[in-house]
Amino acid sequence: MSEYPAGGPPPQIPATRAPVPRPTPATTLRQRLAELRGPSVTPHPLDARALAALAANPGCKRRALLDGAGVDKAELATALGSPAAFGQSQFAFVRGNAFEAKVKADGGTELLRLLVERLGGGAEAPAVAAVPDLTAAGPEGRAARTALALREATAAGGWALLDHPMLALEVAGSPAYLEPDAVVVHPDGTWTVVEIKSFPMIDSSADAAKVGAAARQSAVYVLALERIAAKTEGAEVGHRVLLVCPKDFSNLPTASVVDVRKQRAVTARQLTRLTRVEDIAAALPEGTTFDPGCSPEELGTAVEAVPAAYAPECLAACELAFHCRAKARAEGAVESLGRSVRGELGGLTTVAGVLAAAAGKEGDPADPTVAALRRAAALRAEALAGVDGGVPCR
Repeated sequence: MSEYPAGGPPPQIPATRAPVPRPTPATTLRQRLAELRGPSVTPHPLDARALAALAANPGCKRRALLDGAGVDKAELATALGSPAAFGQSQFAFVRGNAFEAKVKADGGTELLRLLVERLGGGAEAPAVAAVPDLTAAGPEGRAARTALALREATAAGGWALLDHPMLALEVAGSPAYLEPDAVVVHPDGTWTVVEIKSFPMIDSSADAAKVGAAARQSAVYVLALERIAAKTEGAEVGHRVLLVCPKDFSNLPTASVVDVRKQRAVTARQLTRLTRVEDIAAALPEGTTFDPGCSPEELGTAVEAVPAAYAPECLAACELAFHCRAKARAEGAVESLGRSVRGELGGLTTVAGVLAAAAGKEGDPADPTVAALRRAAALRAEALAGVDGGVPCR
């Protein structure tokens, strides 16, 4: 007899398949950013200087996307025919590294002496300080190792010097890894950022513009440290940063304290205004890429697909500034004249539109901006007529 029922053999039960894991949003974003910069291109790190510049111009989606994707903007600008005309020379780079090594020599003895002298409130400089090993695989590993070292040093209740720690900060939905020169942990649990610069401090005073740039850069480090301190018992991030520079015209280190509370508040507010990178990337045409292997025409089309917010201040902070300036001038955009001018002109977005409004050819006379332009044009014409007629201007 057959071992099967009269109806024949039993139906085959299909084998159970393991569910296919769906890509997480983070994985999808990383893949998309890799496609944008080029599949074989190593991501360009986003440092604190670039992040401070990005926070100073939060309306620029172009820079937010390029920095978030790790695109080398200097290489991109060169490919577009508008290379950046600024940057640190090789001589200054070597000199800066030599000075930093001098400041941190002997376990950071001189650095700690300067810190206690400026921030110690009469306390004596420590003879020794713990210098934890921060080596790990990749930026994520180094950031995790730094966070652990900060917690351990705070719990130990002594002095600790973290040499080039790695900090993580989320920017427009994408992680940025930052590397300050040093962070000092005080016995009371305070964490102090140390910035070492090669520009001189003459008669206890340094160039105001360079100090301001260092303060904005340090404010980014403070923000990143606050994320870790919030999860560390007894830790507090100091808003007074130690700026170490060469004294006068020598190679001897000196220091001053810079309060970065204002810069920290501005940077935090501006970072929250940044459009998320995935939102900007989602609006791009299919196949958009900034791969340096593409032709200049293809790269130009890709760059123009991302809106920019050019201002003259970009010339000192962004590698693509000359390219964006050329485009702004070609389009007659009033942004090329400065943010203050752009703010005063309201809905008038082009130089041609401004001139037409001033001449009475365009614009609503009830618009205060248009009325002010026409009044200014009338006063100018009256002044020129007075000069041509020999009548002195009053």
